[in-house]
Amino acid sequence: MAEGRMAGRRIMVTGAASGIGLATAQMFAREGAALSLLDRDAPALARIADDLGAHHASVDLPDEVGIDRAVQAAAAAMDGIDGLINVAGIGGMGRLADLSLADWNRTIGVNLTAPMLLMRAVLPHMLAAGQGTIVNVASGQGLTPSASGMASYCASKGGLVTLSKALALELAPAIRVNCVCPGVVDTPLLPASMRAAARESGSPYALKRVGEAEEVASAILFLASAESAFVTGIAMAVDGGRTYH
Repeated sequence: MAEGRMAGRRIMVTGAASGIGLATAQMFAREGAALSLLDRDAPALARIADDLGAHHASVDLPDEVGIDRAVQAAAAAMDGIDGLINVAGIGGMGRLADLSLADWNRTIGVNLTAPMLLMRAVLPHMLAAGQGTIVNVASGQGLTPSASGMASYCASKGGLVTLSKALALELAPAIRVNCVCPGVVDTPLLPASMRAAARESGSPYALKRVGEAEEVASAILFLASAESAFVTGIAMAVDGGRTYH
């Protein structure tokens, strides 16, 4: 295995077929991690896993049975699991008056219930390893909502922030749990109209631009690595200055 900050680590990354998940998988592979990649886009995931020499499984979150099977297969392929990066997520738009229960449940299911199911599924493997790191990707909207019509998304990401903090306490000291909260990042999840507006205006953020997936992946790498050994329970804003101002 290549030397690097993640050498010897066995990491599962969700949402690995594109955007922040893909950038994270690529960065972790360069840093020497053994990887298991999850995404619902089976063809793209298979190509990426082949390029990175990684195990992979196609799962349509939040399928509880599918998640449990994927985690067991990953543990068998990597001889254990000691890291989980929950990146997979969806947007959720709609004002309360127009919000259907089905839309609400879908957003909460993918963005909050699925990370919980994944953390529960990997827990026995981390306990067997005697250590583990979990990084959940939430959103700046989960810290300070700033737009109307995003109630379900904000609730799901705010819930993920609080869940991460609760589990950081519950699972310490063997397992560290942290959260990354990106601002607007140039990924396939970002609507084309929002991307164009942000680039044209220079972004309302202090750094006057949208973020790149690799910049978020770098924060995830820090929180998953030994470099952050004394860090747990935080929600790190990676947002070009949106949160502080």
